[in-house]
Amino acid sequence: MQFTVNVQELLEGLNTVTRALAARPPKQILEGVLIEADENGIVLTCSDGSLTIESTLAADVREEGRAVLPGKLFTELCRKLPGGEVTIKVSDNYTASIRCMSFKSNLAGMNPMEYPEMASVDAGSLVKIPQKQLKEMISRVVFAIATDESRQILTGCLLEVSREEARLVALDGFRLAIQKVVQPFELPEGTETLKAVVPGRVLNELSKILADEDEFCSMLIDKTRMQANFGSTRLSTVLLAGEYIDYRRILPLSFKTVVKADRVGVQNAIDRASLMAREGKNNLIRMSMNGSTLSITSNAELGDVLEELDAQLSGDPIEIAFNAKYITDVIRNITDDELCMHFNSNVSPCVVSPIDGEQYLYLILPVRVFS
Repeated sequence: MQFTVNVQELLEGLNTVTRALAARPPKQILEGVLIEADENGIVLTCSDGSLTIESTLAADVREEGRAVLPGKLFTELCRKLPGGEVTIKVSDNYTASIRCMSFKSNLAGMNPMEYPEMASVDAGSLVKIPQKQLKEMISRVVFAIATDESRQILTGCLLEVSREEARLVALDGFRLAIQKVVQPFELPEGTETLKAVVPGRVLNELSKILADEDEFCSMLIDKTRMQANFGSTRLSTVLLAGEYIDYRRILPLSFKTVVKADRVGVQNAIDRASLMAREGKNNLIRMSMNGSTLSITSNAELGDVLEELDAQLSGDPIEIAFNAKYITDVIRNITDDELCMHFNSNVSPCVVSPIDGEQYLYLILPVRVFS
């Protein structure tokens, strides 16, 4: 195998596919990047056994072939190359000769016959969402995906698609995050709602390689796998098995108290109160709504913080406490000018949603405190 390719394009491709490399791969061959060269260019592939990422690059291919090179080392070598074009020639014993301007290197490779084939999704439901919009949706729910492996289904994110909208739902037992995109979707005849639970790590990596553009990301989903195609990249992953929690049963149907306030003001006040809350034993922030004032307080042995903001209160006054991290994670994922919070009591969930529309919803469990 021999080909010449632009260094920057090769590095971008490697940065994309090596996101699939595991820290402790089940097989040594999965430490490598599979390179396949043919008349159409080169294809780079990395996999951890369940997640596979593939990137196609334009290249001047002199000799077709396949080889597996050490993924991390090969990427670091390419990162240090002087620029321009690099020529890579792989011998029969899979040793790669790398030439770029005055730079020369030889890198021992592995037999590509041992590399597992990328499982493809040939049939299933097709869901197309603009890359920029999908990237934003993912970034605003991933913080609520559980990391505790004891409830594996919650370490994934629910993708739920109807004919009118698609939504991502994440839930870790303390917070719930929902992001929606409203557009028409085509589903198989007889299917009213498509549901798939995508591993949290996969969504995290997907959001990092999606482009900030309106071109579609096409996701083909069957019962066990999802395949996403966008630009020159293809990502394939195993879906999590099992039923996701019926999150709709958690959502309150009505509220006794609604508070509206300037979102930036509340976010800054919570950030300042968090500094003191972190010094306390329970990392707590208290919020008190009465009349036209929203009070945010935190206490620790080293001192206390009090900040009062203008707010609009509808319904009953309320005092409630939250873990500072949980409330901070929610507020920083909202970009609306005004924040709208809904309450029933100081021991029932707080729901944050837009004043107009339903494009997002966040739910946070409060902390029970004893005065």
